[in-house]
Amino acid sequence: MKIGYARISSEEQNFDMQMDALEAAGCARIYQERASGAKIDRPELQKALDFMREGDTLVVWRLDRLGRNLKHLVRTVEELREQKKNFSSLNEQIDTGTAAGTLIFHLFCALAEFERGLLRERVNAGLRSARARGRVGGRRRTITDNVILKIVADVQMNPEIPITQICQQHGISRASYYSVVHPRLQDEQRKQEERREIQKREIQERLRKTLPEPEDVK
Repeated sequence: MKIGYARISSEEQNFDMQMDALEAAGCARIYQERASGAKIDRPELQKALDFMREGDTLVVWRLDRLGRNLKHLVRTVEELREQKKNFSSLNEQIDTGTAAGTLIFHLFCALAEFERGLLRERVNAGLRSARARGRVGGRRRTITDNVILKIVADVQMNPEIPITQICQQHGISRASYYSVVHPRLQDEQRKQEERREIQKREIQERLRKTLPEPEDVK
């Protein structure tokens, strides 16, 4: 049996897109949760996990709907596997009910962690360069490229962080965020999606070449 789990973060959002996808995927039962991605207590997710039986599959619209972070996501999927239960993410086309699906899931997680590591390295390198030029301490009067990179990194590591909190932490206005930072964030997200799509195709092609073809039934 397929058990669906849908999550949104705020009152302004709705479940329509996720519900349509989960219903189209054939979920017999769907649990809806309104909670921030960083929130530890998720009663509806726990209900879904408790309801599942051996051989059932937990289905989400996208990976970030399940895990608070990468570590939590991997741990949840591993616990399902130990209980002989499966996990499926529709957007990434992952299904741990198959050996290939399990491999793709862990590769996706490794690639996501690798991307975050690269972004952190870029931010740290930019900050070191700024310090070497004597630009340390106090609030900057303009939004430098290093500040933009730091904000982009913060948002990517915690997509649920409120814009007001971002602006307060970095000393910028909402107008500056939407005019300068938001376009950069969208561009970075687009590039990541393109890289992931390329990597997914490469993984699938390698699996196709590695795994034996099914024998014809005579």
